[in-house]
Amino acid sequence: MMKKVDGHIHTPFCPHGSSDSFHQYIERAISLQYSHLTFTEHAPLPEGFIDTTPDQDSGMDPVDVPAYFDTLDELKETYKDRITIRSGLEVDYIEGFEQESAAFLSRWGTRIDDSILSVHFLHHQNQWDCLDFSPEVFKSMIDRYGSVDAVYTHYYRTVVKSIESDLGAFKPGRIGHITLVKKFQHLYPASRPFTEEIEAILKAVAAKGLELDYNGAGLTKPHCGESYPPVEVIEKARSLGIVTVYGSDAHTANGINQGRDEMKV
Repeated sequence: MMKKVDGHIHTPFCPHGSSDSFHQYIERAISLQYSHLTFTEHAPLPEGFIDTTPDQDSGMDPVDVPAYFDTLDELKETYKDRITIRSGLEVDYIEGFEQESAAFLSRWGTRIDDSILSVHFLHHQNQWDCLDFSPEVFKSMIDRYGSVDAVYTHYYRTVVKSIESDLGAFKPGRIGHITLVKKFQHLYPASRPFTEEIEAILKAVAAKGLELDYNGAGLTKPHCGESYPPVEVIEKARSLGIVTVYGSDAHTANGINQGRDEMKV
């Protein structure tokens, strides 16, 4: 039987997610005939970095990390005859905090089966922003950067830096939602498709032998309306030999499978 995988799932350990239990996520996935799940909770942000979101809830509390992995170990055993569960993390690439991120990964790497490296935070003019937090934050970024295109340019450049970064032996093997900057594209459209910048990302991913997160969440976002990245980028990635892994990016149990029916998984 062909594997049916969801490689990007959040959990009750997510400070900005839902209280849905692991069992609710897993039972829903089993009902949809998934064979493999990777739970990829947001890793704690690197030591010394100040979260700019209002509730400072972008990543797990560091004190919760042991319990997170212990819980997943128990679930692997509980469900071993029904579904394969992998322990993972979604790690933020924060430019300038590579050493702190590498230290965290070195500490926990032996507990990680599969993980994702994503860009959510950008730095400009001595200020950090979580670019996907809200339309209001994104609009404030446009005003400070000077244009929508300037935000996109900085985002794609930072994604390339994440791919090329040295985060040690346990650096994540998959790059998350490489077109996340398009989350509010219907409100704030860019003037061009950024084809060259995206192709540079794909070439860097291929050169490093990394995978791509093929993320369904964008299809559920009212101001986006497409997967991260869209199918034409996925097809280009596959032509370069890049492995793409469907990720629901679910933050609720009902989010499992989101977008998948509209994607070329």
